[in-house]
Amino acid sequence: MTAYIFEFIGTAMLILIGNGVVANLVLKGTKGSDAGWNGIALAWGIAVFVGVFISGDVSGAHLNPAVTLGLATAGKFTWTLVPGYMVAQILGAMMGNVLVWLTYKKQYDATEDQAAILATFSTAPAIRSPLWNLVTEIIGAFALVFGVFYIAGGTMADEPIKLGALDALPVALLVIGIGYGLGGPTGYAINPARDLGPRIMHAILPLKGKGGSDWSYAWVPIVGPLLGGALAALMYMWIGV
Repeated sequence: MTAYIFEFIGTAMLILIGNGVVANLVLKGTKGSDAGWNGIALAWGIAVFVGVFISGDVSGAHLNPAVTLGLATAGKFTWTLVPGYMVAQILGAMMGNVLVWLTYKKQYDATEDQAAILATFSTAPAIRSPLWNLVTEIIGAFALVFGVFYIAGGTMADEPIKLGALDALPVALLVIGIGYGLGGPTGYAINPARDLGPRIMHAILPLKGKGGSDWSYAWVPIVGPLLGGALAALMYMWIGV
């Protein structure tokens, strides 16, 4: 149970800081509207650093169903814990975006751009093409999970791979690199919980003037990262070092 709690807390912190910077950038009446893509990429890296540092030594700091699935596929995490971890991650992501909403409540009330409001909760493609958007998310998540295998140890020994506090910085740098290098086409969800949990909250919260939650696209940032995580695990197992 403690591991689930720390997955919840770590993911909540991840979303609070990560989607917090998006809110600061796109909502009306903030002081951070000039942050740009540099601010987004760097803040998401910091968000990962904080989440991993907090939860790493207790839960292994997956914070992402794609990571959980990848580790389980590679035999480095027990399948019996997978559902609980994923639920904790989604619930944590939901809580994180509730905190973003509370932080920027007056800015949400002042913002009329429905797309901007949705952007503070979930991802959307720059050019909508579901197949190619899916490919982008698969590649981004593959890069994340494959990197995590080696950051967390890079061994096929009997001990399960897990991220500890000392791994927080290299994982953060990896996420920053993915943001800069691969984030442009879809906004790089690379994490089903990061997109699904906040999208649910967008649908639930009493946001003034909000539009739809774009559920027709929601499957892409869920399926893509899961496939990417599984493929990273298979590649890691195939290399076998």
